[in-house]
Amino acid sequence: MEKTIFQKIIDREIPATIEHEDDKCIVIHDIAAQAPTHLLLIPKKLIARIGEATPEDAELLGHMMTIIPKLAAKLGWSDGFRTVINNGPHGGEAVPHLHIHLLAGRQMAWPPG
Repeated sequence: MEKTIFQKIIDREIPATIEHEDDKCIVIHDIAAQAPTHLLLIPKKLIARIGEATPEDAELLGHMMTIIPKLAAKLGWSDGFRTVINNGPHGGEAVPHLHIHLLAGRQMAWPPG
């Protein structure tokens, strides 16, 4: 199976602007930003989508969720932010590698679309 674009970024085969990285995940700036700040929080372990996560992934997923408020504080998202996880083609998934969109810097509409 060919590597996803995110695996290539993690392996430094494709450049990206990295906001945060640790042993479990990487956070990059989205090149197709949908808000003034649009980050992608990506696990280093390949999980195709949230619908395929297993109980063994709980610690990793919890770790990723705790990174979000740290980024919010670091980047001054005092007015709020939005997190989005797309699952499957009808859910808007473009890359089959679980990732969390973090959007901030503008008023978010509801419903999201």
